Amino acid sequence: MTVIVINTGTELLLGDVLNSHLAFIAREILPLGLRIERQLAVPDGLAIRAALAESSEQADIIFLTGGLGPTTDDITREITAEFLGLELEHDAAVMAAIASRAARRGFRLTDRTVRQAEVPRGATVLPNENGSAPGLYLAAKAAPVKKSPHLFLLPGPPRELQPMFRSSVLPILREIVPPESATDRRTFRIAGMGESLVEEAIGERLLEIGGIELGYCARPGEVDLRIIGERSALDRAEAIISAGLGASVFSSDGGSLEEVVVKLLTDRKQTLAVAESCTGGFLAHRITNVPGASAVFLAGYVTYANEAKERMLGVDPRLISAHGAVSESVAQAMAEGAHQQANATFALATTGIAGPGGGTEEKPVGTVFVALATDGAATQVRGFRFPDDRPTFKELTTQAALEMLRRSLLG
Repeated sequence: MTVIVINTGTELLLGDVLNSHLAFIAREILPLGLRIERQLAVPDGLAIRAALAESSEQADIIFLTGGLGPTTDDITREITAEFLGLELEHDAAVMAAIASRAARRGFRLTDRTVRQAEVPRGATVLPNENGSAPGLYLAAKAAPVKKSPHLFLLPGPPRELQPMFRSSVLPILREIVPPESATDRRTFRIAGMGESLVEEAIGERLLEIGGIELGYCARPGEVDLRIIGERSALDRAEAIISAGLGASVFSSDGGSLEEVVVKLLTDRKQTLAVAESCTGGFLAHRITNVPGASAVFLAGYVTYANEAKERMLGVDPRLISAHGAVSESVAQAMAEGAHQQANATFALATTGIAGPGGGTEEKPVGTVFVALATDGAATQVRGFRFPDDRPTFKELTTQAALEMLRRSLLG
């Protein structure tokens, strides 16, 4: 079945909002044997009708996102009904849900809000537990005037679309899509290797299997290896990946490095503290973004100034004077100070030169040291060089720190 996604919203085309719907929908429908053939992004207004007219000639399923809200630029519902030749009818159940939500949140209903209870005749309402605008499903050939594909109208905000898709759209898709094919997708996330090295290690052997689609995606400090094909072929490919890359593969279910680290710490009932200079709290940010991190993360010290390193972590000022704040010795002292102050099982520390200024011939921009202190073992310190822009420098440094901890947890 041919699938097309139409994303509406002038804000998408102005770059004010990141369009994340394509990636989400593509991941969700692949297990059903569906793949997106085409994606369009159009502004609010009559361009929606043109996109519908063009796509309806080609698609079996259309996902149309955005424009279901209460404001004057939200006209997806009206344009779709007009295009299909369907009348809009007031839905009392939808109105009751909107009124109940407004009462709970202390909002006053307006005439514009009530518009969201208008439903094209014959449409199935997809409840929205996280917003006021319901989604809508119009079955193929539902329109009296012209043939149409299966059409799903979905809200624009991801926090509304994603739960609705999983709870309401996927069950409908399972009913209308032919029996599931054996095609599957697996993604392996690899730390500490460039994509050329990953391909060198296992690429040729994977291609020898035949019947699989192979892809690489490089990110700061990691590579995603994607394989798509029949499950028997993917099983053989996974064995090659496991043998060739070993512990460098930190996730085979799409989990991030910080999620893997938090799970490892949780399973072992161990704890973590961090001491950051050049990463400015980004390491703590990544860890605390993981649900359940409170069970393992004890403290984060952002000691940007030398005086803070001395006062908060007990770093000997003579070390800084002798070796500089960006040094193996100071990184070690920071990690050991955080380890002692927080009484954590592990403590990570980062200190480096993010640039663009501040580098020297001996310590050029991008120089960074990462240290890991733990109970009953010598503190590990590693030096790296990441001569990138400041945000990428922070990503690479925190990735190196988390990978150091993951390797230590794995023994």
